[in-house]
Amino acid sequence: MNNSLSLNKYDTDQSYDWNYDHAPKPVDLSVEQIPGDWNFCGLKAASPLGIAAGPLLNGSWLLYYASLGFDILTYKTVRSVAHPCHAFPNLVHVKTGFLTGDEESLEKSNDPTGSWAVSFGMPSKSPSHWQDDIAQTRKLLPSEKILSVSVVATVQPEWSLNDLANDYAQCAKWALESGADAVETNFSCPNVSTCDGQLFQNPQNAAIVSEKVRSVIGDKPYSIKVGHVTNDEEIEILVDALGPFVDAFVMTNSVPTTVHDENGAQYFDGNKRGICGQATRRASLHQTRLFRQVIDKKNFNCDVIGVGGISTANHLKEYLDAGADTIQLATAAMLDPMVGAKIRKEF
Repeated sequence: MNNSLSLNKYDTDQSYDWNYDHAPKPVDLSVEQIPGDWNFCGLKAASPLGIAAGPLLNGSWLLYYASLGFDILTYKTVRSVAHPCHAFPNLVHVKTGFLTGDEESLEKSNDPTGSWAVSFGMPSKSPSHWQDDIAQTRKLLPSEKILSVSVVATVQPEWSLNDLANDYAQCAKWALESGADAVETNFSCPNVSTCDGQLFQNPQNAAIVSEKVRSVIGDKPYSIKVGHVTNDEEIEILVDALGPFVDAFVMTNSVPTTVHDENGAQYFDGNKRGICGQATRRASLHQTRLFRQVIDKKNFNCDVIGVGGISTANHLKEYLDAGADTIQLATAAMLDPMVGAKIRKEF
């Protein structure tokens, strides 16, 4: 493994659009293999190492992380219409220990802590733009790498639940037609206040959307991103509702709370933002374990994909022991692009 590489990463001092337009180029990096027989939603995978949708702003970012030792790559959430990013800042480091979900507010940190508040709001280029980009990306991506695309509906004031479901399904269909190997519906984004952001909290509605998506994509691999859930009964209801339609549950998106500065002034107009990074690991491991237990109890053939605070081989092992089939990194990979190669070497 070449540790002398000087690698670029997401520049938190620049806007989302600036980072979109300044993606690093793939690197020539030799990485260690992770022994084992790995699968993602029924697809053979070279390793359990994945990247969540957040860091992969476009195909160039995706190809960059593919060259850094990641095998399951999720293209950042796209929509049926162009949608702007939330106002800058989009990533704010926070002071915190392990989160439980009961935190009312966290203080901003002036130094990196391994955890930050994320405020993008699921921006998206126009469908023609991201479809062309996905098609080109799949052509350039090595055949053994898996390309998943995260999609979300863009709810309109007059829409019914069926309209919402149709929009999710349309985006999923476009993604697969563009060359994606799998699709993820994002049912959890604390950065938005409409129903598309927290659909996982309404299992009945989420089931209607999932059933519609499944009817459109056929037997293609299908995962859903869920937020923080701690109650066994709520997990059972969610698994019962979605288990018949999906191939995997992806967790945990983030743990939402508000953020303030040292003087108590609120960031993001006092609205909650998802906290991602190492502070979420304990909560996400617990949730991963609960979902695996419920899925096995209900006899559903669903993967559990662990996300949250992973940055070492030991963290990977903890998630696998908790019942995860594969894992996804986001914050750690944005802070240190070499983290995947390091995990491989440690493992």
